[in-house]
Amino acid sequence: MKGFMIYKLTWMIGCLLLMMGCTKEQIFPRASGRPYEVLVVLDDKTWEAPAGRALFDILDTDVPCLPQSERSFHITQIEPKDLNANFSIFRNIIQVNIDRTQYSRTGMRFMRNKYAMDQIVLTINSPSLEDFQQFCIDHKQEVIDFLTRSEMNRLIKELEQKYSKVTYDLAWQIFTCRLHAPKELTAYKKGEQFFWTSNNTASGLENIVMYSYPYEGPETFNLEYMVAKRDSAMKKNLPGEKPGMYMKTDSLCTMVKAVNVHNSFAMEMRGLWYMEKDCMGGPFVSHSRVDIETNRVVVVEGFVYAPEKMKRGLIRRLEGSLYTLQLPQEQYSLIDTGLEEEESQTTNQKTKKNSTK
Repeated sequence: MKGFMIYKLTWMIGCLLLMMGCTKEQIFPRASGRPYEVLVVLDDKTWEAPAGRALFDILDTDVPCLPQSERSFHITQIEPKDLNANFSIFRNIIQVNIDRTQYSRTGMRFMRNKYAMDQIVLTINSPSLEDFQQFCIDHKQEVIDFLTRSEMNRLIKELEQKYSKVTYDLAWQIFTCRLHAPKELTAYKKGEQFFWTSNNTASGLENIVMYSYPYEGPETFNLEYMVAKRDSAMKKNLPGEKPGMYMKTDSLCTMVKAVNVHNSFAMEMRGLWYMEKDCMGGPFVSHSRVDIETNRVVVVEGFVYAPEKMKRGLIRRLEGSLYTLQLPQEQYSLIDTGLEEEESQTTNQKTKKNSTK
């Protein structure tokens, strides 16, 4: 009898430890779908009305500075009643609630891992269709940026685990910086304060370059100056197959804007490149950062050559890599999505449990 009681007690303790060892990842399914897929949960009537078309217009916006039209997101829409187990594990979900009795003004917030792990659910609450429509018009870029940054953060986390050691080592050896690029980028070329890495494939060529130059004050960060520095670095280090061939920036299709990277200033430049006296070309995006310790501008850029392919996924994959660049003494951080985060039910339960201890 005594032996049976000891066995039973041991079994109960084992079960308890097993339950304690179970994490949310083991209980919840993982989010499904490809990057930049968005599920909109909104009734059909509203979706086809002007209010719904305003939301559609946000998601249907073209990705800037690509050689052909490619919309920002792949869109799926369902009725709220159809949000079953199959649809609830979408990686990106937008839920819209229109109710004058519950909401006095329109606002949006998001929750992580609401129905599945590694999921983002953006909720927009509004008192009326008219208010919701105007909100979509006024906050179009905020919604685009939030969804794009959320996807970039997923990629950044993946790159922490799987990245190109070739690119990482070159960034460290030449610039004393850390950089996580896609692991397929293994071909490389070194220059003076310059390197290039590539997946070196015949289809969907992805490239990362990194170079630096002295920081000469705020005037460093204007379009003309940055284009001139880019063209100089590329002409010197990445010539074409024949004399007179070299990479140039299409300055008429180039734009710059300030972005935040690891809580520090960076200047983003994106646009199109082409090969002088050749027929090659494609999109590029770069970050220019100031390394205060060495008084230099460090530039990291991704560019794509894929004439036979859509380029949204390729260039965004490289763009996510740019956010992993850590200057000397810089601390790693994800991209700020810019929106208020709502605590998940699981988080609330943990908080309540801890407060009762």
